[in-house]
Amino acid sequence: MATLIGLLASSGMRSGEVVRLDRSDVDLANGVLLVRKTKFRSKDRLVPVHTTTQTALRQYVHERDDAFPTPKDQAFFLSSRGNRLSATGLQNGFAEVRKLAHLDGGKPLRPHDLRHRFAVTRLSLWHQQRADVQALLPLLATHLGHASYSDTAYYLTGSADLLAIAAERAFLDGGAA
Repeated sequence: MATLIGLLASSGMRSGEVVRLDRSDVDLANGVLLVRKTKFRSKDRLVPVHTTTQTALRQYVHERDDAFPTPKDQAFFLSSRGNRLSATGLQNGFAEVRKLAHLDGGKPLRPHDLRHRFAVTRLSLWHQQRADVQALLPLLATHLGHASYSDTAYYLTGSADLLAIAAERAFLDGGAA
């Protein structure tokens, strides 16, 4: 479950996309995942993964293949029974991990919240790097698999850190953030 949660956090993928990954969709040599039939099952996209994520996925593959040398199907992420991890299995496993990490106080963290955090973190990093954020937003939309920019804007809620960075940049740039 740790590898799957790490992939959600580091890639911005939807939880349904992660559980639908097949072994053939994961290219660890090139660090790319093929996400088939995204949100409305209408299109495919490639998602790059960081080298640290590739390392974690390789370790998972080794452990998965040791535990289940003869897979029941071509799923990348398997349940404890050796078949494809279901969306419900992911939700239940995530809730268990959240409880073990004592993250059940207040509003419970959901797998989808990691997607939001990915988008806000990416935007914060671009601001810190003084990048042309407006020019990069279409790249973020494509990475997240959004058909329109307004879908991406939904994820870019202001966090205190993000607002502080944007305000500082606006001040330093004389109002042009």
